[in-house]
Amino acid sequence: MENQNSHSKLKAIIGILAVLLIVSLIYIFKLTTDAKEQDKTIVEIKSEKESVLKDLSDLKNTYDAAIAENTSMSDDLIAERDKVVKLMEELKSAKGDNASLMKYKNQYKALEQKMRNLMEEVAVLKIKNQELTTNLDSTNVILEDSKKYNQVLVGQNEELAKTVEKGSKLTVTNLKTASYKVRSSGKEIATDKASRTDMLKVNFTIAENKIAKSGDKTYYVQVIDSKNNVLGDKATISFGDTSLIYSFTASVKYENKTVEVSQQLPGKDFAKGTYFVNVFDKAELVSKSSFSLR
Repeated sequence: MENQNSHSKLKAIIGILAVLLIVSLIYIFKLTTDAKEQDKTIVEIKSEKESVLKDLSDLKNTYDAAIAENTSMSDDLIAERDKVVKLMEELKSAKGDNASLMKYKNQYKALEQKMRNLMEEVAVLKIKNQELTTNLDSTNVILEDSKKYNQVLVGQNEELAKTVEKGSKLTVTNLKTASYKVRSSGKEIATDKASRTDMLKVNFTIAENKIAKSGDKTYYVQVIDSKNNVLGDKATISFGDTSLIYSFTASVKYENKTVEVSQQLPGKDFAKGTYFVNVFDKAELVSKSSFSLR
């Protein structure tokens, strides 16, 4: 009887120990799993943090490159670049948790959008600067051509200024040139495309001058294309030591009142680019303008 009781107690103890063993194993497994998950989360957060730092570094490099170009927007670019650098320093020392990382990711996105806006403004500024440079180069070209075509035009103008009263000179204003496509019906359709253009129309105004000498006046109009070719008649006329190559002449009967002058210049195969129009009173350049065909 006693042996039977002892045997029952032993079985109970063994059962309790087995239960405790199973519970311990489950607890250890849970701790191990939690540790692995925590390690995985730490690795992922670290990876995300490094990714955001790299994105911020790329953002800084973009600003550095734009600042190096020394545009009028350099101060704005430097200010935004400094914000990026500050955020990088904060992120390096920040806590490694999801909430903190999300805050910095949102701040990065805001800085990135600001960078895109500034880069668009810089791009527009570059285009405008390039246009200014192109216009300056074109002006230098036409001035050089004027020297070739008109030789000592500036010197001659100074001589004319000494012998002719300024008040008696006629003033040419509102010099404008428009390009057209002419239909077979004769209808003129305005266009700015070189491939469609087959006629230019040059307009200018001779201002009223009560003390000027009235009578017939002849103006020499010079149209130069983007390849430095004189269009139209390409006729040459000399005024003393000065020679002028012109596209056409405009004859006007001047009676001391305002006169509107309009002249057509037909042609074909017009080149793309900037054109220059000069109006001469004999050898004197009295008006100039430019226009472009695309």
